[in-house]
Amino acid sequence: MSAALPSPQVIPEDTVNGQRGKARRILLTLATVAVVGGVAWGAWWWITGRFIETTDDAYLQADSISVAPKINGYVAEVLVSDNQQVKRGDILVRLDARKYQAVSDEASATISARNADLAKAEADLVQQDSTIAEARAQLQGAEADARHAQTEVARYAPLARSGAEPEERLAQLNNQLAQARSTVAAKQAALRSSQTRYGTLQAQLKQAQAQLGVAKASEAQSQLDVDDAVIRSPLDGRVADRGVRVGQYVQPGTRLLTVVPISSVYLTANYKETQIGAMHPGQAVTVHVDALPGRDLQGHIDSLAPGTGAQFALLPPSNATGNFTKIVQRVPVRIALDVPDDLRAALMPGLSATVEVDTRTHGADANHG
Repeated sequence: MSAALPSPQVIPEDTVNGQRGKARRILLTLATVAVVGGVAWGAWWWITGRFIETTDDAYLQADSISVAPKINGYVAEVLVSDNQQVKRGDILVRLDARKYQAVSDEASATISARNADLAKAEADLVQQDSTIAEARAQLQGAEADARHAQTEVARYAPLARSGAEPEERLAQLNNQLAQARSTVAAKQAALRSSQTRYGTLQAQLKQAQAQLGVAKASEAQSQLDVDDAVIRSPLDGRVADRGVRVGQYVQPGTRLLTVVPISSVYLTANYKETQIGAMHPGQAVTVHVDALPGRDLQGHIDSLAPGTGAQFALLPPSNATGNFTKIVQRVPVRIALDVPDDLRAALMPGLSATVEVDTRTHGADANHG
């Protein structure tokens, strides 16, 4: 005997019509939402979106400085640790400066000796002034004696010829006149010698002054070496990449560590060449840092690079040979950030970001672009 088949369930016509109406309402609502959303998006794009240039090829940077010694020597002290905050002028590393201090002490002793030489040269010059004055006075006395002897000879010569005075007296007077003239010649020679000696002493004084200048320059150089044994931070920032260790021998230019100016972080955004036509320094920028979700930073364009990134590569491309494939170039755009105080510690060079430039705003050079 065969089993009885179940009778089909009959859905009322009113229920079917109600479901169809509900589906139509849902579709109509979705279509309305889509149209409204599309109109809203189109309005936003027309009013705002088409003026916003965006790129995710952007990274935070800072003008970090590699700290290196100016002299060679062994590291005596390392006074900072990894990631430590330092101020401009803080001591980072001390080198063993004993040999440089010894050279400086020797230079100081040399200056003392040169000062003594200079004082002696000045004293000799003053003494020679007195010698010249004495020689001039003696010459004047000898010239006076010679004039007196000449007068006596002139006065006695007529008397001797007339026989009123003996010839012996006139001969004696002539002899005195000759001696006086010889004395004058000797005193003139002595004066000239003293004057020549004065010139020699002047030259010695200048030489002593020059030697003192050389000694002072040597002392200044040696003192610079002593000062350079103390390596200080060139700016405010944080210590990074510290590779220096106590006892290490370093040469001038050896990188010891890096100081990163965290408070002076800026952003470099590499925009396509098709995006920079309306960009100018001063335009407003919104930055989304990947490491700070939900926190947008504001800033402005500081400057645009004078060439594409490829132009400053180690091996710039040459498109003058072989097959040519056009590649869209990128131009680095430097952006200054307005960073709130509570976020400064979280920003560091190398972090990625997405940048939006509002080209509707007028930058400093917009009228000259």
